[in-house]
Amino acid sequence: MLDDFLIRAALAGLGVAVAAAPLGCFVVWRRMAYFGDATAHAAILGVALALGFSMSVFTGALVVALAMALTVSALSGRGYAMDTLLGVMAHSALAFGLVAVSFLQGVRIDLMAYLFGDILAVDKTDLMVIWGGAMLVLALLVWRWQALLTATLGSDLAYASGVDPKREQLVLTLALALVVAVAIKVVGVLLIAAMLIIPAAAARPLSSTPERMAAIAVLIGMVSALGGLKLSFMLDTPTGPTIVCVAAIIFSATSTIGLINRNAA
Repeated sequence: MLDDFLIRAALAGLGVAVAAAPLGCFVVWRRMAYFGDATAHAAILGVALALGFSMSVFTGALVVALAMALTVSALSGRGYAMDTLLGVMAHSALAFGLVAVSFLQGVRIDLMAYLFGDILAVDKTDLMVIWGGAMLVLALLVWRWQALLTATLGSDLAYASGVDPKREQLVLTLALALVVAVAIKVVGVLLIAAMLIIPAAAARPLSSTPERMAAIAVLIGMVSALGGLKLSFMLDTPTGPTIVCVAAIIFSATSTIGLINRNAA
């Protein structure tokens, strides 16, 4: 069964959707879109370090993405606006990563695959990493769901409820780094933020509770992955970007539905 590359690609896309969509809800609720983008951009530096030191790409991307997320969290509120800090660090990390890749001697690397993904090249080991990471992200979110929701509503409410918002921010940071590490092979560092944000944003007009939004976001992410894979095979287009295009079309449709419902109310 897993000898069919299309089946492996479909399973990889589903794994990324399962990991990214519920986490993306918190990214949308907390307005952390640029934070996710910065973490994803840093992953290319992790790829370069992993190849340079003969480590797995997953390990390198995870370590650097986590370091970036923790650094941004630590520096926020210390004299720089958050969007400025994220812009500087995101583009700097991406630039340093691209420069570091150019210094690798004797290592053949398809840079486009890491920038935009290469889901059709996923092998059985990649599938194990993707689904292992997805299950770990889901376990983190289920374990801390109520505390994360409380911290998202506000720091004062969190403290009053006995929840440490900084701890919950650390949980989100760890989950975000994991998603970046597992998604880099599927959609690439430049499109990871899209898979975090678009399914969650598309689910918002159809949702009445946080749990419903997370569930619908997962469904939209899965449909986007499978639909994008099929369309890219039929139209001979890049698979990662096509997956994001399908998600964007679904977002447009649900946004229109939400607008119609608000006008009718």
